[in-house]
Amino acid sequence: MTDEENLEARPSRNAGRLEKEENRLWRLALMFVVLLATALAAVSWERLQAFPFHLGLILPIAVLCVAVAFSAFSYGRRKQVSEMKDLVQNLKERAVGPSEEQLDQLGQVIMRSQRSFKELIDSFDDIAFACSLDGTLRTVNRRVTQLLGTAYADIVGRKLDEFLDEPRRSAVEGALTRFLEKRRWSGIIQARLKNSHRVLHLDCVLNAIVKGEDVVGISALARDITEEREKEKRFTELFETLHEGVYICTPEGKLLDINAALVRMLGYASKEELLSLSIDALNADPKQGATLGRKSDDRGGVRAREISLRRKNGTIASFLDTSAAVWDSTGKILRYQGTLVDVTEQREMEKALRRQEEFQRYLLESFPDLILVIDLNQRYSFVSSRIRDLLGCRPEDFLGKRLEELPDHSPEFVNVYRDVSSGRKKLGTCEYSSRHRDGSWRTMRAAASPLLDAEGRVSGVIVSVRDITVEKKFEQQIIQSERLAAMGQMIGGFAHELNNPLTSILGVSELLQDEESAEPFRKQLGMLQQQARRAADIVQNLMYFSRPPAPGRSQINVSELMQRTLALHSYSLRKNNITVDFLPQPSLPQVSGDPHQLMQVFLNLVLNAEQAIREVRDCGTLRVRVGTDGQSVNAIFQDDGPGVPPEILPNIFDPFYTTRRPGRGTGLGLSVCRAILREHGGNIEAASAPGGGAVFTVTLPIASTLAQTGTEAAATSSGA
Repeated sequence: MTDEENLEARPSRNAGRLEKEENRLWRLALMFVVLLATALAAVSWERLQAFPFHLGLILPIAVLCVAVAFSAFSYGRRKQVSEMKDLVQNLKERAVGPSEEQLDQLGQVIMRSQRSFKELIDSFDDIAFACSLDGTLRTVNRRVTQLLGTAYADIVGRKLDEFLDEPRRSAVEGALTRFLEKRRWSGIIQARLKNSHRVLHLDCVLNAIVKGEDVVGISALARDITEEREKEKRFTELFETLHEGVYICTPEGKLLDINAALVRMLGYASKEELLSLSIDALNADPKQGATLGRKSDDRGGVRAREISLRRKNGTIASFLDTSAAVWDSTGKILRYQGTLVDVTEQREMEKALRRQEEFQRYLLESFPDLILVIDLNQRYSFVSSRIRDLLGCRPEDFLGKRLEELPDHSPEFVNVYRDVSSGRKKLGTCEYSSRHRDGSWRTMRAAASPLLDAEGRVSGVIVSVRDITVEKKFEQQIIQSERLAAMGQMIGGFAHELNNPLTSILGVSELLQDEESAEPFRKQLGMLQQQARRAADIVQNLMYFSRPPAPGRSQINVSELMQRTLALHSYSLRKNNITVDFLPQPSLPQVSGDPHQLMQVFLNLVLNAEQAIREVRDCGTLRVRVGTDGQSVNAIFQDDGPGVPPEILPNIFDPFYTTRRPGRGTGLGLSVCRAILREHGGNIEAASAPGGGAVFTVTLPIASTLAQTGTEAAATSSGA
């Protein structure tokens, strides 16, 4: 091969090698951009996960745009380099020096290439620069000039130490050796510019600039994350200083992070101890799933609820839990974060308050009086359940209603309320009548006092109401008894005064009857003597009935006592056309007792029979029989009145039970009779007669039987 052919072959081979090196260089550059983008995405990935789905796509799109822009830039640069190669090759082939036009064209191509590369670097929002190993800056982008506040020409060629107070070169020399070995480093650097007190946090990726086999410089791409770090710091400070417990957990309920407040709430010594627990260790009920976890089909919405967690010491605490989900870029739930507010003490206070309210309610409900609270608008705001017993009504029938809206309201009650609510009286009392739901009237006594609020102002009136119907009946009975006692004393005096003239009349009539011989006059004197003796007997019976009871008991002939009782009430019976059918039994065995009390029993039964007959007819018959069965003496009273209905027979001897119209009786007569007879060891029974009317049977033990029974009882008691 000739020398000329060798010369032609050598440039061909050199050109092929140059093109291969160029292609390799472009591939390396493209790979470098991809690595930078990957590193940037890796550094920012954790922060992007906290963003919503549509914001998390910004970085991948931005990286894709950068890669496309760099590819376009590479394509343009390769085209320009290809033009330059062609131009140089033409120059070599012509073996003549380049013309000025060619040199100018070559210079413009180089300048456009440099300008395009500079514009690409300046388009980065992140910090980008290149420097030598001694720290001399070779090139920077626009972001660096903005950060330093200095022109590009005043930065290039100067060292980093002239612009930075931190980090100092002495602090990075040890790391520089390791960097030269690995030729790549990524991490976060804290930097502070000269004449500035603010510390910058830079997320950096450093790559070595290699010439041949040696590292001659460093290319850096840094993103300013100072604001994010400050936000993270503020969030961390807030996270750790909150009084509410804050937690981050997996969807299954495993704790990932917690703040100090939650550690204190649950009684653990450290955060690590609490984070090491299993997912169900905090469950109040071991049989349930993880309390903080959610079901697989949960959509991650905000959840607010009250839960119970087990503290380290085993006690159960109540918390208000509010949590929400955190998604990744694909919409998958990564974790849940929420807050826990300890409401255990509040719930205990609520329970104590409820117990106190229940106690007060039970106290009011069990109070024997009816309690009413009436506000200043005359409306019932509280009515105790005692109203069911007193008036047969429900509390709901009164609540919210005004005093005057209720039927049968009492003017006395309204006046007492007005006196107390207006402040004219501190305590008001009154007695009034109120209608029961069954139609009967009850006598009530009300005591009212002002109800004060927390500030000491009158907010209403509280009234205590008591049913005094029974007390009033007792009071009337006592008044009647006192009247009867006074009348008895008067009757005794009248009877004593009447005895003297009656005795004179009887004596004179006997003398005149002995001296008079004419038969008509003797009959008239006999009639006069008979009526005078009858009047004397009446006076004697009145004195016997009105005489104060002697202490102890005496032997009584029931037949004789019955005659005295009927004779005492004979005038009223004749006046009401009631015939008495009585058969005396003088030979009855005697009974032991108080004659006045037994006479009161007989008289009460006669009065009841008289009133019963008068209610249904103008005349009637009272049949009275006395007898004995060998153990006791019986007295039977049978009238031809309306009789006793079977449904009221069991209650006829109850106190204050009466079937008469109001004002006709107190309902105490039969109950007093039974009480007196039981004191005498006897009894009284009521029944309806077969032909109509009522039958009352009084039974009294014979005196000897009663004494024998008392002796046996005393012997049994002493033997025991």
